[in-house]
Parts: sequence; structure tokens; C-alpha cells
Amino acid sequence: MEIKINKEIRDYTENVYFGLSLRQFICSCLACIATLIIYFSFKKYFNIDILSWLCILGALPFALMGFVKYNGLTAEEFLLAFIRSEILTPRHLCFNPKNLYYELIKNKESKGENNENIFKIIKKRQRRDNSS
Repeated sequence: MEIKINKEIRDYTENVYFGLSLRQFICSCLACIATLIIYFSFKKYFNIDILSWLCILGALPFALMGFVKYNGLTAEEFLLAFIRSEILTPRHLCFNPKNLYYELIKNKESKGENNENIFKIIKKRQRRDNSS
């Protein structure tokens, strides 16, 4: 007698029907329903060769949703991650550094002042910027 034990506990899936998980079983049923709808809808318009390819293409999205995992993500999780990264996040990220010390020196030089208390002024400005 041999008992199969997964090395990784997260790889465990509970079998519901014919060795399929609940997710795979539901997606298989949806693929069969989509195939039947396509077959009976287009039976009078196409011959059997074209109709069989249409049925395969109609069942493909459901089969992918149920059986394919990409980097440990299910189809919905992957689709959400793709939308977030490609559509919602800007492609061009701008970073504009602010050199406070340089700005203060430049302002003082333009006003003709000396640079004695520059650190006190920097701390005051930083506190003011952080509080607002």
C-alpha cells in the first residue's frame, strides 16, 4: 500500500469528481455548456469541420480558467495582476529629486547673504514641509 504525500503542503488539492478539483470541475462543466450552445446555434450555418473548431475555441477560455496556473496564480488573479500592472500603473515613472541644500545656497548667493546658518534653515524647511 502506497500513500502519496505532497512535499509542499500548498500543493494539496482536494478531489471532488473524477480526480478534478471543484474549480476544474465547474470550469469543465462551463466548457461543455459553451460547446453545446455553440454547436446547436451554428449547426445549420457551418459544416462539421468548421463547427468542431468553433466548439474548441468556445471551450478554450473555460478550460484555461480551470486548469492553467501561471506562477501560482489562477486565471482571475493573473488577469487582475495584468490589468493593475499594464493599465492602471503608469508606464513612465518620474522621479524629481529635490536638493534642498543646493536651493538654499543658490537663494543665499543670489541675495548676497553668507552661508552661516544653512543647517538651521534646512531643518526649519524640512519640518515645515513634513507638517504640511
